[in-house]
Amino acid sequence: MNLSLENKVALVTGGSRGIGRAIAKGLAQSGADLIIASRKIDDLEKVAEEIRNMGRKALAVATHIGRLDEIRNLVDKAIAKFGRIDILVNNAATNPTMAAAIDIDDRAWDSIMNLNLKGLFFLSQAVARIMKEKGGGKIINVASVAGISPDILPIYSISKAGVIMATKVMAQQWAVYNIRVNAIAPSLTKTKFSEPLWSNQDILNIAMSRTPLGRPAEPEDMVGAVIYLASDASSYVTGQVLAIDGGITV
Repeated sequence: MNLSLENKVALVTGGSRGIGRAIAKGLAQSGADLIIASRKIDDLEKVAEEIRNMGRKALAVATHIGRLDEIRNLVDKAIAKFGRIDILVNNAATNPTMAAAIDIDDRAWDSIMNLNLKGLFFLSQAVARIMKEKGGGKIINVASVAGISPDILPIYSISKAGVIMATKVMAQQWAVYNIRVNAIAPSLTKTKFSEPLWSNQDILNIAMSRTPLGRPAEPEDMVGAVIYLASDASSYVTGQVLAIDGGITV
């Protein structure tokens, strides 16, 4: 069983902090060179330097994944430096509102869907075209248990349910190109992104009462599954969604 990512090039979105940073460093530890993308170049460069200090190559590209012109720029710069992309981890996401479904406005809907779903799909499409030319690759989407069962973030839940279906559609249609597409579905994870949830004791208590392992996830809890899905060890796995949730979906 080969979990090595030596001589592989990986692109991780939302790579400057939280789950994306942990995944990028984990892929580097397994031997991959990295392209990392998020909106703020200063934060990205710090992670890129951490990766270089591990002996791997790293390229930081400031990118808003919800904008198609910036997606094209990201892919162009990745190919100019590395010549290929073997692994894509779609981790970038947003949720600018805690409003209930009855109160959501169209601006919040568009902001969430544009980044979480539209950007994810069109970046995957652009990278898949390159993978097709190079003989295949691996795409790992970061969905959420909120996309399996709705929670207190209604539009975020809808967008992540869309990510799960996008994973299955891409897996089905791109298998002919030797591209495997899978997803992980984290539950509540202690990141800055989700701090409004886990820092609220009432919300945390409710979430932990439903979690058999009794704790929120840490970003590093996601890394092992992503390495497996990115490596040759998962060569016969595609279209699957792995819940990394401490048992909450049980």
